[in-house]
This record gives sequence, C-alpha cells and structure tokens, in this order.
Amino acid sequence: MKILKSAAIAFSLTVAMGSFSTAAVAEDPGRVSHAPIDVIKEVNSRIDEAFTAINNGAEDADVAALIKKARDFTKELNANDKVARETAKVRTHLKNAESAAKTADLSGAKEHLEKAKKANEGLKGYL
Repeated sequence: MKILKSAAIAFSLTVAMGSFSTAAVAEDPGRVSHAPIDVIKEVNSRIDEAFTAINNGAEDADVAALIKKARDFTKELNANDKVARETAKVRTHLKNAESAAKTADLSGAKEHLEKAKKANEGLKGYL
C-alpha cells in the first residue's frame, strides 16, 4: 500500500508538472520577436545610417549612438549556435567601431562598420 501511495503521488506530480508548457509561460506578451532575416536587414540599415552620418559630418557622439543602436539590435537575433557565434563577431566589430567613433577616429569606425556589415551579410548563409 505504501508503494502504491508513493507511485500515485509521483504520477500526479509528473502530470501536474508536465501540463505546463514552460515556453508558453515564459513568453512575454509585450515583447516583439523578429524573424532572423528581418533582424539582419534592420542591422544593415542601422549600419547604413551610421555610414551616412559619418559621410555627412555628424558629431562623434551621434555616430557612436547610431552604432550602439545597431549593436543593441543584434541581440534580437535568435536562430542557432552557429548564428550566435557569428553574431558575436558582428557585435565585436560594432563595439570597435563605437569605440573608434567615441575617440573621434571616424575612419577607423568606418573600417569596422564595413567589416561588421560584411559579417552581418554572411549571417544569411547560416540560417
């Protein structure tokens, strides 16, 4: 009887825990999720905005803010481990571009932005 009672409790706990979907519970209804290809396109457009700002002679802080926006948006890219590793490379280039822009080295920022854009375009092959 004692074994049957323990088995019934274990079974009821298993059923109770299995009835909740952790993915459904964890989803935040106010958060917008983006398709990976849309994130790549948006990051490219934000990199282009930074290029345009550099070419138009914008202030260093403004360029750095635009680059930071692009870097922050790369965090929205959720696909797989390969994509995550390659996205880290894009973030590194964007971080270096942001640092260069903060130190008024806009030509260095431009070089890193070009590398970031190229790496970001390469992400499409990993999807």
